[in-house]
Amino acid sequence: MKSHSNRYRLLALALGAAWLLWACSRPKSDPSPAPPKEDKLVVFAAASLREAFGKMAEEFAKSHASVSIAFNFAGSQEIRTQLEQGAVVDVFAAADVRHMTALRDAGRVEAATVFAENEPVVVVAKEKASSLHTLAELPTAQKIVIGAAEVPIGKYTLQILDKASTALGADFRARVEAHVVSRELNVRQVLAKVKLGEADAGIVYRSDLVLGSDQVGVVTIPPEINVIAEYSIAVVQSAPHKDLAREWVALVLSDRGREILRIAGFKAQAIVQVVRR
Repeated sequence: MKSHSNRYRLLALALGAAWLLWACSRPKSDPSPAPPKEDKLVVFAAASLREAFGKMAEEFAKSHASVSIAFNFAGSQEIRTQLEQGAVVDVFAAADVRHMTALRDAGRVEAATVFAENEPVVVVAKEKASSLHTLAELPTAQKIVIGAAEVPIGKYTLQILDKASTALGADFRARVEAHVVSRELNVRQVLAKVKLGEADAGIVYRSDLVLGSDQVGVVTIPPEINVIAEYSIAVVQSAPHKDLAREWVALVLSDRGREILRIAGFKAQAIVQVVRR
């Protein structure tokens, strides 16, 4: 009995060794390659930058095929608040230097740069365009829509009305505000209401007219009265993709970036300026 038991034990050991040898000699099957990790760049920008930044995203993709860009376009005060409340952001671009200055002073962004200017204009609903040709005639509009005071275009609008009161009568601002029917949270909402005929007139940026300018009349504001908007951009200190963020800023400041801005109706800075105020 004992010899049979030994034979069985030796047979089991031999079979185990054979199986182990076979397993080790099998060609290893290559695992399916893991898909490449896709980077994501998050850009918070003033609503008026939508078309220009959209075009720049196409340029960026030529050298960053695996990078997806998530844009958040809104009023500068709105995107600033979201950043301050903890939103994950890589790049911040504002239509008003004061918002960028506040973020810089709070240590939330790296060095900021002014990269473009924008000219406010009066837009007039098509059916009213034949009767409103100058800023002086703005109080004749029965329904006027402007940006809220905390929105860059709203702040610029009030400054323009104050300056106009010196040239067009001390009560000019009051006569205009008497016909204001709404104050919007971003410039695109102002334009939309005039296009839809919900307002007779409003004040927006000239860049907003690159698309759909045939749907409204346009009145240029005299240079001595107008207030030019300054746009600034910075990498966010807590950005999870700082290298990509810096590459995006470099594109905006490049010759190609300035060309895109000019086509979109902005006055691109020939020499960029560091935000100091």
